[in-house]
Amino acid sequence: MIAGSLTACQWGTPGDSKPAITTDTPKYEYKIVKERASDCGTKPDSGCTIAKITYPEFNNTQTLNKTVKQKILDLFGVNSTSTTIESYAKSFITNYEVDTSEEKKGGHFFTLKIDANVLREDSSLTTVYISGTEYVGGGHDADRFLLVNWNTKSSKTIKLDDIFIDGYHEKLIQIAERIFRKNEKLSDTASLKNYLFEKGIFTLNNNFLITPTGITFLYNEYEVKPYTEGTTQIDIPYSQIASLLRPNTVITQYYK
Repeated sequence: MIAGSLTACQWGTPGDSKPAITTDTPKYEYKIVKERASDCGTKPDSGCTIAKITYPEFNNTQTLNKTVKQKILDLFGVNSTSTTIESYAKSFITNYEVDTSEEKKGGHFFTLKIDANVLREDSSLTTVYISGTEYVGGGHDADRFLLVNWNTKSSKTIKLDDIFIDGYHEKLIQIAERIFRKNEKLSDTASLKNYLFEKGIFTLNNNFLITPTGITFLYNEYEVKPYTEGTTQIDIPYSQIASLLRPNTVITQYYK
């Protein structure tokens, strides 16, 4: 997302991807947790089972750190026994060590790679983009994405209800569906039965990103389309939702 494509599933670049760092924002540094399987030996990371997780650690902002770490643990549905990034990585390697699948016997190695990147950080808003690839056997790996929109001043996660006026939901759905249909080259009345929306009815998820140009909704594999068709992105410019936006919120700085 930062520079085009991060994985085989390609997202576009929603707005300005360069972080806007100001003097009153929480500073951070990237941490790396990496575990290698016992049978890696002298093999490079690209040729054996590893778990590698890169994430930002913010200074004096423990609530944000906790939120980012929990998103990482939730990315692939980690069980409750993994409560830290370190235990997550170790658990992944342990599961490989005891695995008896045909994939492992055939020489296949497993992979867990997660990157949490700060996309934007200013005095009002911090956004973190978490992307990951996991392979634990089977026909293909899994790619997933989760997003964090953080109110820098009040130190809390930003929800859609925080930035939209009361009663916004139905109108927002209508606007987003028009954009989705245009992207998919569908008419206003074309059926959505070939997509994975429940009962063929368009819906928005809660995986969204606040950008300087609008709100971007990201759907993971199997939310809208099968694995072979990848992920789905809907970019909604502020110009189309200006009447639905609350005044004096973290995104007011981005539109007039």
